[in-house]
Amino acid sequence: MDRKLLKSILFIVTYTLLLGLVLIKFDEITGLLGEMLALLRPLFIGFGIAFVLNRPCQFFFRLYHKALGKRGETAGQGLAVLSSYIMLLLIIGAIFAFVLPKLGESIQIFASQLNGYIANLQVWANQIAEYFNLTDINLINFTSLQTYLKGAIDAVLTTMSTAAPHLISFTGGIISGIVTLVLAIVFSIYMLGGRETLLGQCRRVLTAYVPPKPAAVVLDVVHLTADTFTNFVSGQLTEACILGGLCALGMLFIQPDYAALIGVIIGVSALVPVAGAYVGAILSAFLLVMVSPVRALIFLVFLVILQQIEGNVIYPRVVGTSIGLPGIWVLTAVTVGGGLFGLVGVLFSVPVASILYTLIKRDVRKRLRTAGEA
Repeated sequence: MDRKLLKSILFIVTYTLLLGLVLIKFDEITGLLGEMLALLRPLFIGFGIAFVLNRPCQFFFRLYHKALGKRGETAGQGLAVLSSYIMLLLIIGAIFAFVLPKLGESIQIFASQLNGYIANLQVWANQIAEYFNLTDINLINFTSLQTYLKGAIDAVLTTMSTAAPHLISFTGGIISGIVTLVLAIVFSIYMLGGRETLLGQCRRVLTAYVPPKPAAVVLDVVHLTADTFTNFVSGQLTEACILGGLCALGMLFIQPDYAALIGVIIGVSALVPVAGAYVGAILSAFLLVMVSPVRALIFLVFLVILQQIEGNVIYPRVVGTSIGLPGIWVLTAVTVGGGLFGLVGVLFSVPVASILYTLIKRDVRKRLRTAGEA
């Protein structure tokens, strides 16, 4: 029998047996994969931290490289990693020291004045109903609200009274989370410090075990994926910080009590592509309309102007390149990703769609060029 035919038959039989085993033991295999992924969680978290800190680390490394030269390259890499973590800790410290206390004050002010806001809404609704000759609209039943709050307080008290038996498991969860975070930080330090070494090793392994043509394709897709996700993450974070900060500054002149609250709402919602801007604007306007409809209208006008300035002037200068995906496909990606995978799909659908869009565009150009030459 021909050796090629024998190899093909053995491959088909092996593939069929393995496929049957996977189908029969599907639950056990998925459970085993889940356990393996749980064990590798610190590695994944560390990769995420290293991915976020990669650009700041490269920036600091270029600075230290200019100052120390080639002889201090190793020391410069270590100082760059250290500087990146110091920057991250300073940002987290600033958030806890300045942003969160102001956010808490805004929430407390809003909660303390909620009954007055609801009464204002009731008056405005009755005025509108009277103007259109409609029956008075009861926006809220205060008896029901009181019952709901009492039930919520009772539930909290019940949870607190039954929390003692779960204290050990809760403490174990905290310890496990701390250990995972420490391991993730260690992994991220190794990834940032030995970035070139790790990339070189992966490149050599790929070249050794994969034929040249597929290896070149894989490397090209990996580079495209890394660049796209880096531009997307840095762009979204930069846009969120700039938009949230400028919005908070503008709110100091519109409604200073809620400057921190609305700034955080707009900043966090800006992390979600397309839909986030509308959700943040609607939620913030709803909070302000209970204080004053005029101020809510002023805020919406201010936010529209701010988004135009930020999107057309500040964002291109700060971020530079974009992910290169037309608006219609951004909206399509967010819609499909959100429908299939929820919030995770909304957050990651745009860079994934951008990668597919770029690969398809390249393939179409290549095929048209080949067809034109033929």
